[in-house]
Amino acid sequence: MRIALILLLLLSTMLAHATVYKWVDENGKVHFSDEPIKDAEVVEFKENTQNNIKLPEVTALPSAPSEPAVKSIDYKMSIVSPTEEETIRNNEGDITIITDISPQLASTHQLGLFMDGKQMGSKQTIGLFKLTNIDRGEHSFVVKVFDKSGKKIASTPTRKIFLHRTNLNQPKFIRPQPRTN
Repeated sequence: MRIALILLLLLSTMLAHATVYKWVDENGKVHFSDEPIKDAEVVEFKENTQNNIKLPEVTALPSAPSEPAVKSIDYKMSIVSPTEEETIRNNEGDITIITDISPQLASTHQLGLFMDGKQMGSKQTIGLFKLTNIDRGEHSFVVKVFDKSGKKIASTPTRKIFLHRTNLNQPKFIRPQPRTN
């Protein structure tokens, strides 16, 4: 059974080999087809008329950096305001940190503000940070420069400030009321 199936497949592939016909129309244009047409002649192909395409060898180009390497920038940074050990009195707990950076921040670099060792908010490109609802007490601030991969490039010296804020959790003073009989 298998042998018969294999022979049948081999015969069908031989018959599937299409014959090519060639003819010229009344305008002198040459046409080719696999269906016989009136006055068409059979085209005979030689064994060596196969399509052999040889592709040129691929040569690897030297890899170029995808982006120009940013040269190392030596930033000079400082926190301008508030001053060292300044006392800020603000009942809402608002603090504004202003930094001075030279040279100007590169387009691929960002600033991050750290208060008491924790990053406050997201990184930004402007050296002005506005904080709200900060707890009263002593706080230390540092501003750091990061490249696009998150590597720290530079930072300011630590700046210590004090925030005075009215504590709203104190018990209210109750005035004694005179007795009425």
